[in-house]
Amino acid sequence: MFNNKTLLITGGTGSFGKSCVKFLLKEYKLKKLIIFSRDELKQFNLSNELKNIRTKTKVRFFLGDVRDKDRLKLAFNRVDYVIHAAALKQIPAAEYNPQECIKTNIYGAENIIFAAIEKKVKKIIALSTDKACNPINLYGATKLASDKLFISANTLAGAENISFSVVRYGNVINSRGSVIPFFQKISENKKKEFPLTHKEMTRFFITIKESVKFVLDSFARMQGGEIFIPKLPTIKIADIIKAINKDAKIKIIGIRPGEKIHETLGGKDESRNILEFRNHYIIAPRFEENSLKNYYIDPLDKQKGKAVSENFEYDSSNTSNRLSIKDIKKVISNTSQE
Repeated sequence: MFNNKTLLITGGTGSFGKSCVKFLLKEYKLKKLIIFSRDELKQFNLSNELKNIRTKTKVRFFLGDVRDKDRLKLAFNRVDYVIHAAALKQIPAAEYNPQECIKTNIYGAENIIFAAIEKKVKKIIALSTDKACNPINLYGATKLASDKLFISANTLAGAENISFSVVRYGNVINSRGSVIPFFQKISENKKKEFPLTHKEMTRFFITIKESVKFVLDSFARMQGGEIFIPKLPTIKIADIIKAINKDAKIKIIGIRPGEKIHETLGGKDESRNILEFRNHYIIAPRFEENSLKNYYIDPLDKQKGKAVSENFEYDSSNTSNRLSIKDIKKVISNTSQE
């Protein structure tokens, strides 16, 4: 569906953006790929990385900030699809700089929506996070607000043929700022202790390749208003340390401001709108009464979904899909070679 189309990625020089750009250039013959971000150095570095990729796709680097609606309107000219990946994501930084996080994650999302409607972009997917489900930190709260804005944008679009959806997933393995590179660096430096906030802490994990594939597949699935959630393995953070260094000494340092022991991708209060498919869930929108039935068939593979139980909750404390230390070692090894 991307061949001969123009696609724009906000935050296109981040961990997700770079991997998505490279995948798109290798797998599709796009008309144009626009990489929208505010960091000229990252754009320069990525442009050098792309020189070895043979492609007929026209690649354009577009300096700009999602806080600037006029700049977005200019960037969105003749764009078919948008992936909105730009965000301020560091939880402690957001706790101490709330106004800046709000400007980028909420007002930036609003700017994306109105620019997309004005420029008649066909489909827009916003990347979200498990921290947007029952949020206790500012980052999660801003992403929840962003999700709500994107879902309601489908009613704002009116008769225009424009669809907005959201993809929600957990921690990306080996992404910038993730715990695995942090723990690996400690192990390489042969420090005596590995800091751990809580011995029972768990997280959902996804590889960068899996996240890119899931987001791009969601374009084919989306009708507008869904939150797409992949089925993911969970990892106990203490087991990551043991997988990296079996002799590691762990020091419990306490939970940071705004941090949870377990994360949730689908909450009990959302269960009435959750449909389960083979490899993913969707939280269907309720634009009108009985509209849930419109989402039971997956447009991508015609698979039929089913409603989850009334008290369903998809959280990382569940051990049914927990990775063992041996499995974690394999994942770290495989992702380090990507």
